[in-house]
Parts: sequence; structure tokens; C-alpha cells
Amino acid sequence: MPDNSTPTRYRLKVTAGCSYDSSTYQLVPVNEDQTLRIENEHAITSLCIRIQDYTGYPDHSPKTSPYFNHPLHQSDQYSISFAIVFKHPVNANALLFGNDFDRPIRDRLPPGFNAALRLVKWTIDPSLDGDAYADRPYLYSPAVASWNQFCIGEKIKKHDEVPGLHERVVEEGGEGSGLEVREKLGVPAGVSERRKYFQSEEARTGFQFEEGRAYWVDFGNPYLGFNDFSLHLPGITINVLPYINEDNHALRYVLKNRETDEVYLVVLFTLVLQGTDEEPLHQEETERMRKESKVQHEKNDGKLGRFEWEPAPSADDVE
Repeated sequence: MPDNSTPTRYRLKVTAGCSYDSSTYQLVPVNEDQTLRIENEHAITSLCIRIQDYTGYPDHSPKTSPYFNHPLHQSDQYSISFAIVFKHPVNANALLFGNDFDRPIRDRLPPGFNAALRLVKWTIDPSLDGDAYADRPYLYSPAVASWNQFCIGEKIKKHDEVPGLHERVVEEGGEGSGLEVREKLGVPAGVSERRKYFQSEEARTGFQFEEGRAYWVDFGNPYLGFNDFSLHLPGITINVLPYINEDNHALRYVLKNRETDEVYLVVLFTLVLQGTDEEPLHQEETERMRKESKVQHEKNDGKLGRFEWEPAPSADDVE
């Protein structure tokens, strides 16, 4: 059993990439005015992470973000916000968003976990599904039914700039031709209505993410505290720290295709135990990555570059 008598102190490190290979990840500048560009053969993604009361790596990171002053997010604890352009069509019924793990966690799950999971499904995300007791545990939702904000954007061109996110708060709706697409497909205008609508497999199957169109997403809530991996639900709080060991000290969010197993985005939240031999290595690595990222950011004047990719012309593009 975990020993609760000796408190341990952890610091959070956030990295991100577009595969399960964490050695390729970039350090996420949490709460900074800097957006990451993440790209593979399947998608181009702009990523921004905000965490309230942040005390993690790199050193001297802002403790909060103006994002949390927005009326939509004053009670939220964190935000995973991104704009994504797929390089080929993706059916919404195949697109999953959620958490998965490389190793079993069943022996480390805290008491009350099943009750908490039922409460999450009842109050937060009825579309959540998975198996926390499997050899490779997972908890996924259909992405379009779980995201807190979803905006359909414009078609992109090869020489368009990849959009930044640090100054933007994503809101439900559409932009330009994206609004027309949303209305044509009958996607409800409100957040709760859209999430309920896409709980239907038929509705998800009828929605196609187009190649070459920008989609804007925000995911976050008031329930998960990332500085200590604590879950705060109505009537129940679960502090995960006593159940962490060297094999499960990270929480991974994944955007992937259930049919092809293609991975589009991975965000890894890692708790680093202080006072160990590994701690200085994490500190040194994050500082090095921060400096390299900052130099590149300033060199590019804060821009993420052009797409340098565009979809092949379709019949709709030919007059």
C-alpha cells in the first residue's frame, strides 16, 4: 500500500509531439506567449498549454495566463488548446481524444476510482469509454463529443502562416467558410448541444474533417489539478500522488485515429520527484530546451512559418 505519511514534492514538466516516442517531444512553454508547431505526415498542429497556479518547469514560468480571466474560463484549472489541419480526410467517428498508458495501472488505482469514473461519465463526459484495468489502460472519448470548444475554420493555402494561439481564446462556432460548413452539416451552435449531438455514432459518421481546413479546439475543466494530479469532483476528491511510482508518474493526452492508429498529437504531463539524482537532469534538460525554443521563437519573430503544404484540388475547387 502507498505510504501517505511522508509527503513528497513534485514539479510538473509538459512536453508534446506527434507520436508515442517521447524522445522527439518539444518542451511546452506553459503560460508563455509562445505557440508550438507540431507536424507529421498526417497533420499540422499549433499547440498552447495554460495551467492555473503553475509551479513546474522550466524555472520562472508564469504562474498563470490572461486566458483564465476570460468569462468562459475563470473556474478552469488548465487548457489544452490547438489548431489542427489534417493532411487527409478523417472521419469524426474515428477521431479519439483521451488518455492512455503503456503499462498496467490497476494495482495503483486509488480507492473510489470506479465511483469517480462513473461520476465523470454522468456529469462531465457521457461519451467517455475505456478500460483502466487493462494491460495497456485507456480512457478515450470521441473527440468532437468531448472538446469544450470547437470552431471550424477556413481552408488553408500553401503560403498561409501557421496560426499562433497564445493570444487567442478559442470559442464555439465557425469562421468564414467554416461557419457555412458547420451550418450545412447541421452541427448545433452551442457547446452542450454540439457535444450531445456527437454522442450519436450516426452523427459522428456523417461528419468529415476535411484535409486542408483549420479546426480550432480547446479542452480543459475545473476538475483536474495538474500540479498534484488531484481530481476534484462534486462530493469526492482523489489525490493521486500517494499512488505514483517510478512506472506511472505521467499523464498522456492523445489525439488519434481508432481505425488507422495514426497519431496526430500527444501532450505528456510528467511529475518529476524532487530531491532525487534525476531531478538536476530534468532541470538541465528543460532549461536547455527552453533556451533553444526561445532563440528560435525570437529568430522567427514569434511566427510559426508557412504551411508549405496544401491539399490536392478537389472537384469543388474546379469551376
